[in-house]
Amino acid sequence: MATTAQWVEGARLRTLPMAIAPVLVGSAAAFALDGFHLGRALLALFVALALQVGVNYANDYSDGIRGTDDARVGPLRLTGSGAAPAATVKTAAFACFGAASVAGLGLVAWSGTWWLIAVGVAAVAAAWYYTGGKKPYGYLGLGEVFVFIFFGLVAVLGTTYTQALALSGPAWAGAVGCGLISTALLMANNVRDIPTDRETGKMTLAVRLGDTPARWSYVAMVAVALILPVLSSLLTGQHPWLWLVLLAGVVAVKPSVTMLRSADRRDLIPVLKLTGVLGLVYAVLFALGLVL
Repeated sequence: MATTAQWVEGARLRTLPMAIAPVLVGSAAAFALDGFHLGRALLALFVALALQVGVNYANDYSDGIRGTDDARVGPLRLTGSGAAPAATVKTAAFACFGAASVAGLGLVAWSGTWWLIAVGVAAVAAAWYYTGGKKPYGYLGLGEVFVFIFFGLVAVLGTTYTQALALSGPAWAGAVGCGLISTALLMANNVRDIPTDRETGKMTLAVRLGDTPARWSYVAMVAVALILPVLSSLLTGQHPWLWLVLLAGVVAVKPSVTMLRSADRRDLIPVLKLTGVLGLVYAVLFALGLVL
C-alpha cells in the first residue's frame, strides 16, 4: 500500500504551476477587461489543478499497465513500481476528474456559459485518452498538440471568458504563451524518456523528431512564449508593462542550456522543475503587465 508521501509524489506536484499559470494569466486578462471575478477565478483554479493531478494519475496508471514505466528514469511511478494497485491509481484519477467536472459545472452555471460544458467534456476526455484507451494519442506524437490546446488556449481563454464574457488580444497572447511553456515542459519530459519510449513503442513527438531537434524545439517554444507579450504590446499600443515578461528569460536560461548540452538524461529531471518555475514566473509577470 502506497504511503501518503508516495501518493503526493505520484501526483507530480512539479507540474502544478502549469495549471496555476493559465488561470493567473486569464484572470489578469479579465481584470484588464474590467471583468475580474474572484469567485469564478478560484473555481477555474480548482478545475485546472484537479485536471492536472487527474491526468498525472491517469498517465501513471496507463503507462504502468502497459509496461512503459518499467525502466523509467525519474520520479516514482505508483503503478509501475508496484507501490499502489493499478485499480486504485485509476480510481484516484477518476476521482480528480469527477471533482474537476463538478467544479466546472459550478463555474459555467455561475457565469451562464453553458456551451462551455462541451469544452469541459473534451478536456476530461483529452486528459484520459492521453495515455489511456486502446489508441492513446500520447503514443502517436499528439500529446504536445493537446497540451497546447487545453493547458494553453482552453485554460487561459476559458478563465477570461467565464469572468469577463469577452476575450482580448492579450488574452490570446497569454493563452499561446502558456500553452507553449506547458508544451515545452512535456517535451523536456519526453526527451528524457526517448530511449525507453522508443523501446516500448510510445512514439511521442520527441521520439518522432529525434533527440537534437526535440531539444531545440524546447528552446524555440520558450523563446516564442517570451516574445509574444512584447509583440502584443507593440501591435495594440497597450499594456507597455507586458515587456516585464522578458525578465522570465533569466529563469529560462539554465533549463534551455541543459536541454541543449546535457548528454545524461538524468540531468533533464531538474529541467522539469525549472520549466514549471518558468511557467509560474511568466504568468506572474504577464499578469503584472496587464494590471499595472
